[in-house]
Amino acid sequence: MSQSNFSRPGAVDLSSLRKPAGAPGAPGAPGAPAGGATGAYVLEVGEANFQADVIERSLQAPVVVELYSPRSQGSNALGAVLAQLSTEYAGKFLLARIDVDANPQVAQAFGVQAVPVVIAILRGQPVPLFQGVLGEPEVRQYLDQLLTVAVANGITGRAEPVGPVAEAAEEEEAPNPRYEKAENAVGAGDLDGAIAAYEELLQETPNDAEAKSGLARVQLVKRTQDVPADVRTRAADNPTDVEAQMLVADVDLMGGHVDDAFARLISTVQATAGDERNAVRLHLLELFEVVGADDERVVKARRRLMAALF
Repeated sequence: MSQSNFSRPGAVDLSSLRKPAGAPGAPGAPGAPAGGATGAYVLEVGEANFQADVIERSLQAPVVVELYSPRSQGSNALGAVLAQLSTEYAGKFLLARIDVDANPQVAQAFGVQAVPVVIAILRGQPVPLFQGVLGEPEVRQYLDQLLTVAVANGITGRAEPVGPVAEAAEEEEAPNPRYEKAENAVGAGDLDGAIAAYEELLQETPNDAEAKSGLARVQLVKRTQDVPADVRTRAADNPTDVEAQMLVADVDLMGGHVDDAFARLISTVQATAGDERNAVRLHLLELFEVVGADDERVVKARRRLMAALF
């Protein structure tokens, strides 16, 4: 689980956890003491309320499950990062924290061998994110990829606050109204409307980095909605089939396989020439926008692209 994999649900059986909520004060039940990280979108969950507060809530918005132990310093550090980001993302996901010491059945269902472990739940299905302690930039990348996949699967709602809004959140700057039209379209699942809104912003301000990134993300989601079943076979049989190579790279990126997507397109650049090579180059630059210019994988891939071109 050290690498994200959004292409399919993880092999985790959650059926044993689908129970009615327990009495208040029971481990993991509503009213039980929370462990460490808190916030408006942070919920302490256990066996008793897993069905109601994880499975059912994941039908509306992504639920990020953090399996932790209060005895683990790494768990405490990661919990603080996730709680901070849950406040910043303001309901784009709900953070469900599960103390594996108090809820061994949950830990067993997820196959947890060491903590912390972070898994997403989308429409009741588990999707592995990562294991171990990561810094805020790396966690943010996993969350952004998760939210892109959620939109692609029609999960566009927002989680309702489950705790008091922190003072820091109240003092935060309001969302930039410049992007409201595009963001509302994404939330409504209107990908064409979101694309048009971002393109309108870029006509006004061509160097708007946030609009560029937003447009690239939405276009990626749209391109991967109806992928031909034979596209990987086509790509494997013909390394110069530019359309197939670009679409497989899109699917890989949506699946969290960032390095694989970049490597495929750089190889295609090396195998093509003229207009086809330029089309692949531009497509790769668009995927760089999706992942983020400061991402280490993008920095490395840029160097490899330059070497391939020159």
